[in-house]
Amino acid sequence: MATVLYSLRHQSLSLNPALPERQFMLSLNLRVLIAASAILSSFFGLAGVTLDRNYHDSVEQSLEEQLLGTVYALIAAASLDDEGRLTLPARLPDQRFTNPDSGLYAQVSSNYGSWRWQSESMRGMRLPFVTGLQRTQRAGKKITLSDGRELYLFSYGVVWSDAEDPQYAYTFSVAQDLSGVNARTAEFRRNLWGTLGGVALLLLAVQGAILRWGLSPLKKAADELAAIEQGKQARLQGKYPPELQGLTGNINNLLSQQHEHLERYRRTLGDLAHSLKTPLAVLQSAVESPQDTSSLTKIVAEQVERMNQITGYQLQRAATSGWTALAAPINVVTVVDKVVSGLNKVYAEKQVQVCVNVDDDVEFHGDEGDLLEMVGNLLDNAYKWCEQHVSVTAKSRPGPLSHQWDIMFCVEDDGVGVAPEMVRYVMQRGRRADNQIAGHGIGLSIVRDIVQVYGGTLEITASELGGAAVNIWLPMRSAEPEKNKQPGT
Repeated sequence: MATVLYSLRHQSLSLNPALPERQFMLSLNLRVLIAASAILSSFFGLAGVTLDRNYHDSVEQSLEEQLLGTVYALIAAASLDDEGRLTLPARLPDQRFTNPDSGLYAQVSSNYGSWRWQSESMRGMRLPFVTGLQRTQRAGKKITLSDGRELYLFSYGVVWSDAEDPQYAYTFSVAQDLSGVNARTAEFRRNLWGTLGGVALLLLAVQGAILRWGLSPLKKAADELAAIEQGKQARLQGKYPPELQGLTGNINNLLSQQHEHLERYRRTLGDLAHSLKTPLAVLQSAVESPQDTSSLTKIVAEQVERMNQITGYQLQRAATSGWTALAAPINVVTVVDKVVSGLNKVYAEKQVQVCVNVDDDVEFHGDEGDLLEMVGNLLDNAYKWCEQHVSVTAKSRPGPLSHQWDIMFCVEDDGVGVAPEMVRYVMQRGRRADNQIAGHGIGLSIVRDIVQVYGGTLEITASELGGAAVNIWLPMRSAEPEKNKQPGT
């Protein structure tokens, strides 16, 4: 059992830090946390970049609209003098235009001449405004001055319709210091990333708590496996969610089967020791009592044959695997064909005609050796006792539980058959219906024991062919330990 538990512990999804694999493989909780952290970080990073970019674009658009309004105010304040030249009043709509280095600057230039007007705030400054714009054409850009200040330059094309010459076109330009805008953008950026970071950390904490709660059944299963290894309990006892019930159920089945195999080995060894006492006592008595060589030889031969039968029977009982969880299904028709092919060679002189009626979808979920033992013994008996005809039938039938398909197996022959009062006799170890037929008389008893280990039934009835019919029912499902015990144990 220790070997099975060791295998289960190393195949299970373990969260126990005491396991050696911990140093080589991350736990499920940490794996999911890392994945969730990466996804959340990517999501909030993209969201932050997108929001920051959108805010920046909206601020820039708002600044352009604000500067366009300032240009409209300048246009409204401008007028033509008597000579048709554009003039602007000394007192402008925004007082910042009159204060040097106020952060708001303006310039008006002619598209078809060298005339240029600049606000008082621009005294001593030369800004690379765009000139020569067509009517309603806009242009905006950012520049950085030599002192490190950032300015946003906006230009707008105007054609003065009141002029005698409609070709009088001007470019109105304004510039604004971006220090205030940049300060607001930086504040928004700090608030944005601080908020997103806080929300991300909160979501990660909630995710971690959800993961611990969601994966707690796995942690519980690992703790129970550790308790089983330490001998504190015999099986997984807790209640588990539906997703884990298949895993925990199969683990419990493996543990139960291992325990049953161990108990069967112990019982078999006890039965073997007990069964060998009688022939050994007979041999001891024969050796100690004076008798001729021929009599002693006969006694020794009889008791050796008896011991061979006993050991063969008990070893076969011990080797029976029983229903095996997680076992790969075995196609029954393949096994039947293999046995029939071999027996046809052994009993070639009888020219037995075999009718195999086995559905292709019949599958045996157990040890292949057990299936071969059952099929081989039953067919060997049928070949021995038949006149010429043997029939093999195997079908799957829905069982009493959902998703359960039991096996119905029948071997018939056209021999003399077995009388009802002889049925229990021939299924006993070493009993034969006719001692003239070669054999040890343990085949049916072995089949009976194997069927009992799988929780099935065996019956011997009259066959439609005229001989005996051996019917076997095998439930192909996992049983609880108390239901999976052999009858009579």
